[in-house]
Amino acid sequence: MDKWLWATRFFKTRALAVKACEMGRIECQGTSAKASREVRVGDVLQVTSDGSQYTVTVLVLSEVRGPGALAATYYEESEASRLLRLKVAEARKAMAQLEPQRDGKISKRDRRDLDRVRGR
Repeated sequence: MDKWLWATRFFKTRALAVKACEMGRIECQGTSAKASREVRVGDVLQVTSDGSQYTVTVLVLSEVRGPGALAATYYEESEASRLLRLKVAEARKAMAQLEPQRDGKISKRDRRDLDRVRGR
């Protein structure tokens, strides 16, 4: 599982993919998946990473990390997942427009206050 997630560029490193599996952010056929689980063609995966949620169907198995364009052909994302991701991205862009523009670098105190307001 972790090799496939890394090869398809859902995660930058295999260590991050393993950690996501341990935290229960990867589901296969509706059940939590371990990093050592074998991925099969036709498996439906729900991948949650960095605020994005993907529902994909495995089309090709690969353990080699290649170019992003090639990696995108290894799976097919569901239409509902794609629409939800686009909606969340638009909301994130709208939220950035509401924040005041600053001149220069934000101070450490202001950054902490902003993170506290955003709930991070």
